[in-house]
Amino acid sequence: MVNDALRTVRLSVLDRSLIREGEGADEALRATVRFARDVEALGYHRFWVSEHHGVPGVAGSAPTVLAAAVASATTRVRVGTGGVMLPNHRPLVVAEQFGVLESLFPGRIDMGLGRSVGFTGAVRRALGAGKEAAERFGDDLAELLDWFTGDGARGVRAMPSQGLRVPVFVLATGSGARFAAEHGLPLVIAPARGEEPMLDAVGAYRAAFRPSARAPEPYRRPYVVVSVSAAVGATAAEAEAMQASEAWATVVSRTRGVFPPLEPPGKVLGRRMTERERTLFAEARGSQVHGTGQEVAAALTGLAERSGADELLLTLNAHDHGLRLDSYRRLARLAGLSPAGR
Repeated sequence: MVNDALRTVRLSVLDRSLIREGEGADEALRATVRFARDVEALGYHRFWVSEHHGVPGVAGSAPTVLAAAVASATTRVRVGTGGVMLPNHRPLVVAEQFGVLESLFPGRIDMGLGRSVGFTGAVRRALGAGKEAAERFGDDLAELLDWFTGDGARGVRAMPSQGLRVPVFVLATGSGARFAAEHGLPLVIAPARGEEPMLDAVGAYRAAFRPSARAPEPYRRPYVVVSVSAAVGATAAEAEAMQASEAWATVVSRTRGVFPPLEPPGKVLGRRMTERERTLFAEARGSQVHGTGQEVAAALTGLAERSGADELLLTLNAHDHGLRLDSYRRLARLAGLSPAGR
């Protein structure tokens, strides 16, 4: 049964290329490309990949390279990054990379940008981008946008980016929402620290939004993408178990400083956790949405209505690839998606 309320918001997918226990990074990356083809067939609007460095449980370290592979394997779904971490790169190089992508796959590329730096000091040193690099985000963003205008003010022409109109999205890490508003760009935000802070940030973004002539439609007005982990199962228990693996990996990253490959949910749920681990596990699950189809549809439409979201960016890092795809298939049916997209 189609949920009419869910049909009013675009549905997209974020895949972070997480590694499963017993798999290698190569298998995780190939799984991302296969998953993108499946998502396209189900009718989702866009498919994004992410950037993480030096993380044992994450294979997605080069998002523009992976986006090229995804775009090559698909024909309709929009492909982008959620996101490229601008402090790690020179704006000219990012402009050139997305210029190449847009030139090869015209009208299908999104440039999602974040301001996070490496998780550890060793990673930051290897990247040559310390914590202070995040403070340059506003300046780097402005420079990156200028490379697409082709004004040649620096005596360099960004090729083949000059004159291209690639939609730019800003991830709301730290002051990201402010920069999105100042430049008239779409905002990507998650209720990671609770829904109320997210709603406050969205309200401030809308109030401060300044339209940009360089933004393509429909992004010349405030445009909000809410990212959320959602699992739909045949039963509520099945759906809840699907998200246990990532929640436990988050606990490990908080207590031991490393995000590991995903363990099977049975192994996670059978573990005797310390009191601190139980607390962190509950916190990690606090922003997750799970249940049967109608339960998840109600939760997602409620979130979209409260935030005024134009789009939901859905992520699910279940240990079992088949169950993950089945979850997205169930949600696509509820939303009335079709292979033609909407």
